[in-house]
Amino acid sequence: MAKFCPKTWQAASRRQFLEASGLGFGALAASTLEGAAIANPFAPKPRHFEAKGKSVIFLFMHGGPSHIDTFDPKPALNRLHGQPIPASFGKVDFQFSNMEKTPLMGSPRVFKRRGQSGLEISDLFENVAAHADDLAVIRSCHHDGFTHVTGQTWLNTGWARVGRPSVGSWVVYGLGNESENLPAYVVMLDGGIKAGAPAYGAGFLPAAYQGTVLRSEGPPILNIRRPEGMSDPEQRQMLDLLRDYNEGHRQARNEDSELAARMASYELAFKMQMSVPEVADLSRETEATRKLYGMDDPMSAEFGTQCLMARRLVEKGVRFVQLYSGGKKGAEVGWDGHNECDQNHQYMARKVDRPIAGLLADLKSRGLLESTVVLWGGDFGRTPFTDGAEGGGGNRNGRDHNPYGFTVWMAGGGIRGGQAIGSTDEIGLKAMEDKVTMHDLHGALLGLLGVDHKKLTYFFQGREFRLTDVGGEGNLLQRLTRA
Repeated sequence: MAKFCPKTWQAASRRQFLEASGLGFGALAASTLEGAAIANPFAPKPRHFEAKGKSVIFLFMHGGPSHIDTFDPKPALNRLHGQPIPASFGKVDFQFSNMEKTPLMGSPRVFKRRGQSGLEISDLFENVAAHADDLAVIRSCHHDGFTHVTGQTWLNTGWARVGRPSVGSWVVYGLGNESENLPAYVVMLDGGIKAGAPAYGAGFLPAAYQGTVLRSEGPPILNIRRPEGMSDPEQRQMLDLLRDYNEGHRQARNEDSELAARMASYELAFKMQMSVPEVADLSRETEATRKLYGMDDPMSAEFGTQCLMARRLVEKGVRFVQLYSGGKKGAEVGWDGHNECDQNHQYMARKVDRPIAGLLADLKSRGLLESTVVLWGGDFGRTPFTDGAEGGGGNRNGRDHNPYGFTVWMAGGGIRGGQAIGSTDEIGLKAMEDKVTMHDLHGALLGLLGVDHKKLTYFFQGREFRLTDVGGEGNLLQRLTRA
């Protein structure tokens, strides 16, 4: 009768196991793959299926724009203005307001049918409205986070808590980058964001896939300039020596993605010393182009500069660009309309309307809109009733946060424009028809890029994770692209 060997051996690490197994050939293969990945973690990767989209520009309105004042008209709400909310709409929780004690507030904005499609858009976005036939307006988005941090985390990472990889990181992890001398994932801020750097961070993905912040004032990227007195050959020699030292250090620390990312960043930074200043130099753009982006108006010049930069970046092959509007300190900026929501939105729309319209027009004229997915949205929407909570910072002309029903829109990347998808109820309180979760939205975004959201996974803490978790089962991608 055969007996089992009583002796066992436990490897201290994966590398030790591979070195002791199969005469060490496992370790040899693994080190080759790991070395290749570290040499270029952004190498373009094959897509799961053919799609028109290649890159993404995510326009994030920090603070939460009001859907019922921008892209989701509610005539019934105007008729009920000043009245209590009918009990038939049910009750849900909000950050500041008690919906049973605050009256309904209609929208003062004028909605018109735009373009050949007749898509209704308010007068806050008169310039964007000229591109109505390119927009797919999704009016039935919802999540359960009614604070800014949870709302921004839902939109940016597909999860309510901080720590998951951002959507930009997932896209770059899945597809790599088409540019060899620019970051794969670029972020341009307008001050700070309440969710902080994790909103564009890599989470548990290798650190190389996190967003790179590009500044519109001063040096585009901090600490990228070559030290004074150092020549190009001298710097190249220094980096080669540093790479050799780091590679020796890395051999015993293969699980350290921070080290791998740092090694890759040195090489990329060397290349960016020439490429970033070039792409950030707008002096060669024509006066007509600068005017198209609203750079002739002090109100819209800053966001216009960022939008023009975004076009230049995707033109150079950058995979994911995210622009933030709002985030600076002060009640007069940001889309958080607790106080005088209409006045607040008029101010913010003046900053972004012309730049966004210019971006859409410029992308289209250059043949880039078909390959670039443009996504517009914010933390959440706003309530159809007034923000009248005591001590909540609101007043009778403000609106509270509303995650239960809000709007985003998408354009480009093979999307069929001129359509509205889904709807909220008669007063804009909750998503009702063709509801769209953040997993649905992110799954569709990946699909527009040729990535199957179910196949884009990363093994972490004992299981495979994906951007869409166990969701994303809706038909949003089909709705967006069908003829």
